[in-house]
Amino acid sequence: MYRDILDENLLQSALDLRLGRWFIFQQDNDPKHTAKITKEWLQDNSVNVLEWPSQSPDLNPTEHLWRDLKMAVHRRFPSNLMELEKCLFSSTSVQEKEPKSSSSMS
Repeated sequence: MYRDILDENLLQSALDLRLGRWFIFQQDNDPKHTAKITKEWLQDNSVNVLEWPSQSPDLNPTEHLWRDLKMAVHRRFPSNLMELEKCLFSSTSVQEKEPKSSSSMS
């Protein structure tokens, strides 16, 4: 299944983003990422993969951001979309990164 996701999306996304063939693909050591069929697909399609040490901490900053947002939402229990937006943008870390145009969403 993961190989199918790669097959249907990875190379086309690289083309759409104009990355050419010189991009480096990042994934962790989840079993589906290290499976023989996945490694063979990546090699057959000449995909450069970032080496990821086993038993490494989660170094993906996006994962940390999602965790922080999830905790902020959980603490406030928003009951509708407007409350959810207020909850997310009231967090100091999110507020500093909030695009200026998003103030028109409220």
